Amino acid sequence: MLKPRALRQGDRLAIVAPASHFDREEFDQGVLEIQRLGFEPAYDESVFARKRDYLAGPADVRAQAIRAAWADPSIAGLVAVRGGYGSAQVLPLLDAADARKAGKPFIGYSDLTAMLTWLTLHCGVVAFHGPMLAGRLGKGDDGYDRASFEKALCHATPMGELAPAGLETIVPGEAIGMLLGGTLTQLLASLGTPYEFRPPQGYVLFLDEVGERPYRLDRMMTQLEHTGLLAKASAVVIGELPRCDEPSGTPTGRATMAEMLADFHGPVIMGFPSGHTSGPSMTLPFGVSARIIADGRPRVIIEESAVQ
Repeated sequence: MLKPRALRQGDRLAIVAPASHFDREEFDQGVLEIQRLGFEPAYDESVFARKRDYLAGPADVRAQAIRAAWADPSIAGLVAVRGGYGSAQVLPLLDAADARKAGKPFIGYSDLTAMLTWLTLHCGVVAFHGPMLAGRLGKGDDGYDRASFEKALCHATPMGELAPAGLETIVPGEAIGMLLGGTLTQLLASLGTPYEFRPPQGYVLFLDEVGERPYRLDRMMTQLEHTGLLAKASAVVIGELPRCDEPSGTPTGRATMAEMLADFHGPVIMGFPSGHTSGPSMTLPFGVSARIIADGRPRVIIEESAVQ
């Protein structure tokens, strides 16, 4: 895996919108937070384009912004504005050789899972399941975990132990492997395409989801099992699953996932706050080695640096 250069104070970060359009106020707040972190935000008016009322402009416009950021030597990294829908549309308009030649960190989650999967598994570049401008960076400390963001992106050393409050063991054990994953719906949507999620044997699977009722989680996990991708994983880390309970309160999303993974052959932990969370969201590097320890004090240990 190619590791991007560690971000430094004063670096320029390109703001790109590969998916849905966004609220301008949230965008502006996110820009201010990037500046507070010590970076210089870089974007042009194309980021504000809109199409069909749910896309941030035509696919070629969204893709061109990414290509331009890769080609510009003054740009150190790319951060997405928001998820929603549309990232998969830009993939045919991007070139893996360009992504690898640039070797720049890309930060996003949710619909951006499509980009993270493509970058890690098809381009061989470490990518970051981390905060975007809308809803995360724009909310400051209430929206994202600054410590994990900086550890992942700004220091050429392993992040080490991550043991956030609320993490629980579902299946005890210990395993190590390459950390990969993202939003479950997006991982499954990629299957059968040239950009599909195709992890190596023994990988660590991180699953994030939001607003999916328990029966839909059941359906998606059943599909994941049928593909054989679940069997290839050495461990599973599940996110917080906000708004994934039945309106009546039961069953809950967490209970459903715990039941479906009760017989998994490796460790399973749940409640890791990355991506869709009820509080500050932590940054996880995809494409590096992680050790999962599921016991009375469950934790994720990132044993390999994500940047150089």
